[in-house]
Amino acid sequence: MFNFYNQTSKAVIYNTKAQIIINNIYKDIEYKSVSVGIYFGPCPYSFTSSSALMGGVTRLINMGSCKLIKCVDIVIRLHSEKEMSQSKVMRAFLDTSLFFLMLYLCFSSAVSSSLYSSSCQLKGQFHVNGMHKTGDVILGGLFAVNTISTDPDLSFTSEPQKPDCYGLDVVDFRQAQTMAFAIDEINRNSNLLPNVTLGYSLYDNCAQLGIGFRAALTLVSGQEEQVTLEENCVGTPPFLGIVGDSSSTRSIAISTVLGLYSVPLVSYFATCSCLSDRQKFPSFFRTIPSDAFQVNAMIQILKHFGWTWAGLIISDNDYGFHAARFFHSDLGPAGGGCLAYTEILPRGDDPAELRRIVDVMRKSTARVVIVFANSFLMINLMKEVVRQNVTGLQWIASEAWTSVAVLQTPHLMPYLGGTLGIAIRRGEIPGFRDFLLQIRPDLHHNNTDGNSMVRVNLFWEHTFQCRFAPPPAGWVEAAGELCTGQEVIENVETDFLDVSDLRPEYNVYKAVYALVYALDDMLQCEPGRGPFSNNTCAHLQRLEPWQIIYYLEKVNFTTTFGDRVSFDENGDALPVYDIMNWAWLPDGRTKVQRVGEVKRSAFKGEELTLDEDKIFWNFESKQPPRSVCSESCPPGTRMARKKGEPECCFDCVPCSEGKISNTTDSMECTSCPEDFWSSPQRDHCVPKKTDFLSYHEPLGICLTTTSLLGTCICVVVLGIFIHHHSTPIVRANNSELSFQLLVSLKFCFLCSLLFIGRPRLWTCQLRHAAFGISFVLCVSCILVKTMVVLAVFRASKPGGESSLKWFGAVQQRGTVLVLTTIQAAICTAWLVSASPVPHKNTQYHSDKIVYECAVGSTVGFAVLLGYIGLLAVLSCLLAFLARNLPDSFNEAKLITFSMLIFCTVWVAFVPAYISSPGKYADAVEVFAILASSFGLLVALFGPKCYIILFRPERNTKKAIMGRGTGS
Repeated sequence: MFNFYNQTSKAVIYNTKAQIIINNIYKDIEYKSVSVGIYFGPCPYSFTSSSALMGGVTRLINMGSCKLIKCVDIVIRLHSEKEMSQSKVMRAFLDTSLFFLMLYLCFSSAVSSSLYSSSCQLKGQFHVNGMHKTGDVILGGLFAVNTISTDPDLSFTSEPQKPDCYGLDVVDFRQAQTMAFAIDEINRNSNLLPNVTLGYSLYDNCAQLGIGFRAALTLVSGQEEQVTLEENCVGTPPFLGIVGDSSSTRSIAISTVLGLYSVPLVSYFATCSCLSDRQKFPSFFRTIPSDAFQVNAMIQILKHFGWTWAGLIISDNDYGFHAARFFHSDLGPAGGGCLAYTEILPRGDDPAELRRIVDVMRKSTARVVIVFANSFLMINLMKEVVRQNVTGLQWIASEAWTSVAVLQTPHLMPYLGGTLGIAIRRGEIPGFRDFLLQIRPDLHHNNTDGNSMVRVNLFWEHTFQCRFAPPPAGWVEAAGELCTGQEVIENVETDFLDVSDLRPEYNVYKAVYALVYALDDMLQCEPGRGPFSNNTCAHLQRLEPWQIIYYLEKVNFTTTFGDRVSFDENGDALPVYDIMNWAWLPDGRTKVQRVGEVKRSAFKGEELTLDEDKIFWNFESKQPPRSVCSESCPPGTRMARKKGEPECCFDCVPCSEGKISNTTDSMECTSCPEDFWSSPQRDHCVPKKTDFLSYHEPLGICLTTTSLLGTCICVVVLGIFIHHHSTPIVRANNSELSFQLLVSLKFCFLCSLLFIGRPRLWTCQLRHAAFGISFVLCVSCILVKTMVVLAVFRASKPGGESSLKWFGAVQQRGTVLVLTTIQAAICTAWLVSASPVPHKNTQYHSDKIVYECAVGSTVGFAVLLGYIGLLAVLSCLLAFLARNLPDSFNEAKLITFSMLIFCTVWVAFVPAYISSPGKYADAVEVFAILASSFGLLVALFGPKCYIILFRPERNTKKAIMGRGTGS
C-alpha cells in the first residue's frame, strides 16, 4: 500500500526518470467511427480498439514516460464522453474497468520510477476552482456549485483550455458552506481534536466527472512543485479524506481509483446501491441511505395503501438502473405488487421519446407512477405531461426531486399535487444561519482568477445581480450595477439563508464530523495498546489512509439534533428517510409537509410510520386512489394468473366443491378435512351432513309404521289363536308350532327397527344377529310343521303308524331348538371374529357422511343368509311334495305359497341390496324383512283367522273332516 502523504507518495505525480516528455495526451472520440486519437508531440497515434489503446498506453508506461496527470486525462475524458454518448457501440467500447486498469498502471509505473530518484518534479497541474483554508490536517470536499460546463475544442496540437463552469446553484453552494461551517465549529470545540487545527480544500466539480476526478486527484496528490525524498521530509499537511461526491456515477468512478489506495471518500448524496459493494469500493462511506433502502421504503408505501400496480420511470444512469434492478427483484407478489411498465427518461431533449413515455402512462391502468430521476429530467417529463393533460396520477418521488421547488409551481400542482416523496432526513444545525450571514466577497481577486472559487464573489454577483470591477464589456452601458461588497444579504429574498429544511446539508455536516471523530479516536490511541501490528498507534505526521478507514468503520456518535451516526459493514449509514407530501393549499400555495418516516432498526426491521390524516390527496374523493391490475380475489376464490401478463394480473376462480379459501388473494384453495365440506360461499368448512335411515324422514317413518303394524297384527293373531285354542281349526294346525311361529314373526317385525336410526355399535351387532335368529326360528317352525304334515299323511296309510313317533311334541321342540341354535352359533362366530361396526362412508357422496354398519365379515353375513335360505328352500320343497294331500291337511299348500313369497323376496333382495348406496341398503333390507314377514303372516294365518272370525260354522270337527270325504 502506498502512502500518499509522505515523500514516497509524491512519486505518484512526479517522474524524474522520464527520458521522453509527453507534450500532450488527449483524445477525440468520433461517435460514428468510435476511434481514439492520442497525441505524442509531432506524431499522432490512432487506436481504434480497446486492446490497441491498452497496448499503446502500456508501451508508454514501460518507456517510463507516463505522467499520471496526462494518463488520467485519457481516462477522465473518455469516461465523460461515455456519460454523454447515447451510442450503444460506445458503451460497449468504453468499458469502465479497462480505463481504471490503465490508470492503475500509470500509478504503479510512476511510483516505481520515483523510488530510484532523490526528488520528484511536478510536470503539470490541474486547474480546478476551489476554496481553501490552512490547517494541521486537511479535509477535501467536492461540490457541484456550478452545474454547467463547456468543453474546449480539442485540436490535438495544444493543451486544451480549462473548462468554463457557470450556472451557479445556490443550494449546492450552501452545501459547500456547510462543510466550511462544520470545520470552523470543530476548530472552536476544545473537546474535539484539541491542539489540532482543521483546514479544508473545497472544489467545484461543475457536475462533471472529468472535473471532479481532477479535483479528487489534486486533493490526494497535492500541488507542490518539487518534493525532496528524505527520511524525515516535511511535506504538505496530512490529508484526512474527501467529503463528496454528490453524484452516484462520479462517486463510482472516483472511489474505484481512491479505493486502490484506501483513501476514504464519504459521500453525502450518492445513493446507488452498487456503492455498498465492499469488494469494489473498500474506502467508500456515505451518510445518506442506499437506494436499496429507498426502494424498500417505496415498496412499504405501496403495500401500505394496497397499490399493487405501478409504473416506474428512471433516469439513464447508475442512479436509475440500480433502482430499477431492485424494484424488479423486490417488487413482486411477495413484495407487494408488480410494475406495469419501466421507462427510461432520455438525457437530452427528445420530444418524441417523451411523447411515447407519457402515452404509455396515459394508456396504462396503473394510477401510481414512481419516478427515480433528478429534477432536470423530471421537468422535461412534466412538460409533456402537461401538454397531454395527463391527470389522475399518484406520483411517488425519489429523494432526488422530492424537495425541488421548481416543480412545486401552480402550473404543475394540478398534476403533481398529492405527491408522496422520499426525502433525506431533515436536521438542524445551530448557528449555521449566522455563519452564512457573515459571508463576504473577496475584493482582492477578480472573477477571472484561475483559482477563483466556488468563490463567494460569484455567489455575490448572482444574488445581487451586480458585477465586481472590472465589469464585463457593456455591463455599465446596459445600466448594470457594480458590486461594492457592502450589500446586505438579509435584504434579499434568497434560498441561501433558508435553513428550515436542511437535508443534504445535514448529511454534509454528519460526513465532516464522521471523519473528524475517526481522527479524534485515532489520536487518543495509547502507545503499546494500538490496533495495528505490534500494538502500535497511528501518527498524525505519518498518517496513512487505511488507518483512518479503520477508525471510520468504528465511528459512533450522536449529533446535536439527536441522530446517531455510524456505519455498517458496507459503509452505509443507519437508514432513515422522511416521507413528504405535496399539499396544494386552497390559496394556491404549495406546502411540502412531512407525513411520516421509514427507518430500519436492529430489532424491528423496517418500520413505516404514516400520519394519514395529514396527507393531501389530489383526487375528488380526497382518498387514496386504487391502483391494481386486478381487483382482489375475495374469500372463496383463488387467483388464476392471466397468461402472458404480470403476476398481479389475474382472474378470480371460485374454489371447487370441497375446497375453500378464507383469505383475500389466496393463491390456492385448500381441501376441507374428511368430515367437513365447503360452505356455499367456499370460504369456510362446515361439518358434513350425516346421512342414515332416520326415524324422522318419510322413508324411515313408513318403515317404522309398517314394522309396528306387523307386530301388532302378530299380537292380534296370537290373541285370536289363544282365545280360540280349543277350536278344531287351531288344534288341527298344530297350535304349539303356530304360537311359536307367531312369536318369531313378531320378532322379525321388531328386528327391522334395529336398521332404523343412527348406527351404533350395539345396534350394528344386534341387528343382523336378531334378524338371522328370528327368521331361522320362523322358518324352522314352518319346516317342522311341513314335516309333521308329511308324517301324519304317511301314518294314515297301513304300516305307517311308526312314523309319528319321530314327530312328537318333544321332537318338534327339539328340532326347532337345534336349527335355531345352529344360527345362533353362526352369529356368535361372526360377532367374535369380525363384528359389524358403525362406519362413516364418504365414498357415496362427497358432501355428506353416510353412517352405516359395516358388516365386518362378508363371509359371516353370507353364511347367515345362506342358512336361512337353505331352510327356506327345504321347507318349500317339502311343502311342494305335500301339496296334493287330502283337504284336511291342505296347510301344505299355504306353506308352499308362503315359502314361494319368502324365497322370491330374498332372491330379489340380494342384487337390490348390493346396488343400493348408504341408507337405501338398510331400507332394502328392512323392506325385505317386512315383506317376507307379511307374506308368511298373511299366507299362513290369514285363511284361519278368516274362518275363526267370519265363518265360525266351518270351525267344527265335522266341517273340517267333511271336507275330507266330500268332493
